[in-house]
Amino acid sequence: MKTLFATLLLVLAMTSHAGTVEEAVSAPDRLPADLERDGRSHPADILPLLAIGPGSRVADIFGGGGYYSELIGRIVTPGGEVLLHNNAAYLHYVNEALAARLEQRDVPGVTLYEREVDQLDLGEGTLDAALIIMSYHDLYFIDNDWPTIDAADFMGQIVTALKPGGRLLIVDHSAAPGSGTSAAQTLHRIEEAVAREQIEGFGLDYVTGSDVLRNAEDDLTLNVFDETIAGKTDRFVLVFEKP
Repeated sequence: MKTLFATLLLVLAMTSHAGTVEEAVSAPDRLPADLERDGRSHPADILPLLAIGPGSRVADIFGGGGYYSELIGRIVTPGGEVLLHNNAAYLHYVNEALAARLEQRDVPGVTLYEREVDQLDLGEGTLDAALIIMSYHDLYFIDNDWPTIDAADFMGQIVTALKPGGRLLIVDHSAAPGSGTSAAQTLHRIEEAVAREQIEGFGLDYVTGSDVLRNAEDDLTLNVFDETIAGKTDRFVLVFEKP
């Protein structure tokens, strides 16, 4: 009975948040670049998977220029907050995008949150949700300009910060079956099955996914920045929940 009741509450919550997501996506003051990205990212389909609403606290890990953070900030306001996280290496690439988003604009609910990967300082049981959009593979990318990441420690910090029932949303570029994490270095991709197995191993339960970002025409062999596939890669969507 408890399980049934919890399920009903979750369905009601997601339904009640759907209108808020729609309002966030249709806000008249959104940036032209964000409106153009909507066609690739389908936020109206992705954001309800977080099951958040006014008062929720969310961490947008490696949030880049803040595309998702701005939308989430509109959803969790009033009373909520989204931490737009970047590390120093990421900030090097997204400073201009952040300036365009934040300068002379009212972006409610968004807190800039610069932390390095080994010291996220998220606390314990502080988050209703977290998301990593097209950056989970970066845990396995090695470069002089990118820190070496201890995936277990990094993910452990996020899992600890989630409240019981809190959700983690992962969107990333699909890699070929059998490639594991190796394509992260050369193609900026990761195998879906491996990502799911890893995250379950970090202590979260898989609850749902979505095929809205699938592209069967992507043969999974190209670097995601290749102009013939950029913005159109086959992407998997995985949603996990803390027990």
